[in-house]
Amino acid sequence: MTMLSPTARGYILTLSCPDRSGIVATLSRILFEVGANITESQQYNDVSSDRFFMRIMFDIVREGQSEADLRGVIADVAENLSMSYRLNRQSYRPKVMILVSKFDHCLVDLLYRWRIGELPIDPVGIAANHPEEIYRDIDFYGIPFHYLPVAKGAKAEQEARILALVGESGAELVVLARYMQILSNEMAAALSGKCINIHHSFLPGFKGARPYHQAYDRGVKLIGATAHYVTSDLDEGPIIEQDVERISHADSPEDLIRKGRDIERSVLARAVRYHIEMRTVMNGNKTIVFTS
Repeated sequence: MTMLSPTARGYILTLSCPDRSGIVATLSRILFEVGANITESQQYNDVSSDRFFMRIMFDIVREGQSEADLRGVIADVAENLSMSYRLNRQSYRPKVMILVSKFDHCLVDLLYRWRIGELPIDPVGIAANHPEEIYRDIDFYGIPFHYLPVAKGAKAEQEARILALVGESGAELVVLARYMQILSNEMAAALSGKCINIHHSFLPGFKGARPYHQAYDRGVKLIGATAHYVTSDLDEGPIIEQDVERISHADSPEDLIRKGRDIERSVLARAVRYHIEMRTVMNGNKTIVFTS
């Protein structure tokens, strides 16, 4: 894990823009001029799209330099370079809403990592399409729980309630922790760029329902899990993180499900961490991920 600034004056900047010469020099110069010391820098030029991507960590070491001035200078550079960017303090903790269905292993893992300080997030709600007694063995640590069943013919109303909770709580990231409901196009669009799903297969293989059974029927030798940003196309969103485990002909579908739970937990946790540490940048239907 990257060491963050020991002061409250540390920032992270991620950006993308059309590639051209002098981008790094320009950014280095303006950061120097506002009294910044760059502590970490990663960059990538995607030849296929002719776009430049960068992630910079830096500390403001000059006394009296305001955050408003910093943001103003970066906004001016962004306009000149046609640059999309995110700028946050390194100490920033995003508010997160977690959605879950019957399988709770990913939910439990996220809560554990949050509780021990591994995931610097502020969970503001847990929403489920099953009643709270299903999760009676889980300590929610005071996080509000919302039972939002999906009644036949009333999915739009249920999704509207979820989006209202997201807005009321100020959630900046929604995590589908094995939330086994297909989001409508409208909801996917409303959560674009701020909703991460864990799918229990190594995409693009075995999309949709019962992927472990699909994998068993095909006699695969590897199973996997994929964390991706949600789009209106089912299981087609930009991939953030993946992992696999070897299996054999002797494994039943139940064995695949059991082994897959461990992969799902770790893959989702890494994807959430990459997002909150601003290591992910969208690149069309792909992501650039600056891993540590």
